[in-house]
Amino acid sequence: MKRMSVMLAAALAASGALAAPPLPALRADGSAVTVSGISSGGYMAGQFQVAYSKLVRGVGILAAGPYDCADGSVIRAMTACMAPNRWMPPPKPADIKPRIESRARLDLIDPPSALADDKVWVLTGSADHTVERPVVDALMGFYQQWVPAASTRLVTLPGAGHAMISVADGKANACDTSEPPFINRCGDFDAPGELLGFLLGGLNPKVVPEPGNLVSFDQRPFIGGAPIDISMADEGFAYVPAACRAGGCRVHVAFHGCRQGVDALGRRFAEGAGYNAWAESNRLVILYPQVVARSGWASGSMRWVYNPKGCWDWWGYSAVDYATRNGPQMVAVRKMISRLADAPAR
Repeated sequence: MKRMSVMLAAALAASGALAAPPLPALRADGSAVTVSGISSGGYMAGQFQVAYSKLVRGVGILAAGPYDCADGSVIRAMTACMAPNRWMPPPKPADIKPRIESRARLDLIDPPSALADDKVWVLTGSADHTVERPVVDALMGFYQQWVPAASTRLVTLPGAGHAMISVADGKANACDTSEPPFINRCGDFDAPGELLGFLLGGLNPKVVPEPGNLVSFDQRPFIGGAPIDISMADEGFAYVPAACRAGGCRVHVAFHGCRQGVDALGRRFAEGAGYNAWAESNRLVILYPQVVARSGWASGSMRWVYNPKGCWDWWGYSAVDYATRNGPQMVAVRKMISRLADAPAR
């Protein structure tokens, strides 16, 4: 009987009967979107901001480098964009600029001039040897080509390793570590509070989040084909304060890093990164899209998807146009934001 129950549960799951509920339509303010992310999520946040610069009003980037740093090469990603050396130095901002301008002319991304009214908050830890300081300096140089200096902020956190810096996770690692779950406690430094405050202006004090306001949702409707073929999970998360159910709230997208997706940590990043306490008191919906580890052939194609650590695609494993508005992960997240801005069905 027990074996039959297990088999039935597996069959129901495989058939989609146990799928997460739909992402709710909330009449959210789709004109005031901000994004942030850590590590691969930081690269994805910057990538999304540049591609949709007319939509995004600000970005928070922790431990990552400039837009399309890897230029489609996993070798460049692991060297020039993480630990550069004399043979593979970090990219020069002036070398990235023509690529962006060309893509804008081809209408693959929004015009970079639309970045001028954005705010940019960047964090690097002095003990981060995964994404080293020259890469972060290249990121700042990249933004200085379009964004006024007064609208950017670089925070160097003494002793911090490669991680999300949070006061919300009760089992966070020590500040100087760079290991799973890549959520660190560095005294009272609250990265989500700092970045949201800079991007959005004055915030109300944070409050204890309501656990029931963190909901799971089905990511499949936003993805053309099987989610796993672009290394995305079937399930994502969103934090929706009760005050936002009637509409009008702003949207912030929080991109997790490698080995922080639902397959590795479950809800831990969504619960412990630290955004929800600020969302609860500031009429803010937090979208937590999810990617998962994948090493295998994409369905019905000869494309090998190699993403063993569950990173967002910032080097080209999902498609050659991964860093444009045509990138499959980019399209999926954009559709999620549009869904949040929709009016509820009557």
